[in-house]
Amino acid sequence: MEQSNTSTIVKISVLITYLAMVFVNALANILPINGVNTGQVSDSYPNLFAPTALTFAIWGLIYLLLACFTVYQLGFFQKDKNKIKGELLNKVGILFSISSIANILWIFSWHYRIIPLSMLLMLVILICLIFIISLMKKETLTATEKIFVRMPFSIYFGWITVATIANATVLLVSLNWNGFGIPEQAWTVIILLVGMLIGVSTTLKNNDVAYGLVIIWAYIGILIKHLSKDGFAFQYPTVVYTVISCIALVVITLIYIMIKAHQYKKQNTTTF
Repeated sequence: MEQSNTSTIVKISVLITYLAMVFVNALANILPINGVNTGQVSDSYPNLFAPTALTFAIWGLIYLLLACFTVYQLGFFQKDKNKIKGELLNKVGILFSISSIANILWIFSWHYRIIPLSMLLMLVILICLIFIISLMKKETLTATEKIFVRMPFSIYFGWITVATIANATVLLVSLNWNGFGIPEQAWTVIILLVGMLIGVSTTLKNNDVAYGLVIIWAYIGILIKHLSKDGFAFQYPTVVYTVISCIALVVITLIYIMIKAHQYKKQNTTTF
């Protein structure tokens, strides 16, 4: 049985934590916090997995979509109030609020270069998003819910998946890890392949095209960094070819999902 009422406390919590998260992230680059912006901190731990700066523009889309979720759970754009999945929105709202607080704390730990703590907080965000996506998989969502609830978190989840790997890479660099004597280029290839496998398996498991598109976007950012004169200028061809192969595999996965969805839709139309 569907629960039609979303807790007022949860609604307020989502709104406050969302606004606080956006505000702190804005201050991180406007002030900036600790005298450096977010990208400068990343650049201070050079590694071959980091994407070009343009890639981080996706945060604008993520914040916009999360704003859509925030206003939706407040009651806007909900046409039939009796069919609103209040219990789902409550659970998602609580997890989102926790992730937003973790996001705020991550900004401070990152800017003050407390990298191990930033890694822990990134994992908190990732785990919250895994639970959120898992909750939504159990529900049959309407078209409106797919736009205002599913899509924001699919894209957020996709980016945080890559960000977690990037944060782990920075952590290893900060600890002066020697990679067991294995060249950095080889480790980068391994990390790229692992990231791709995680992306493909998660995309297939959740049947989530939006998530897969974010993985492609992130890998294109890495490719641009390796090809551009301001980046690595094709110094590591093995990494470049690996990134291209990974992008191709994710694209194939998305095509497979879309063909499968089209066939399913066609079959149901024919049946009825």
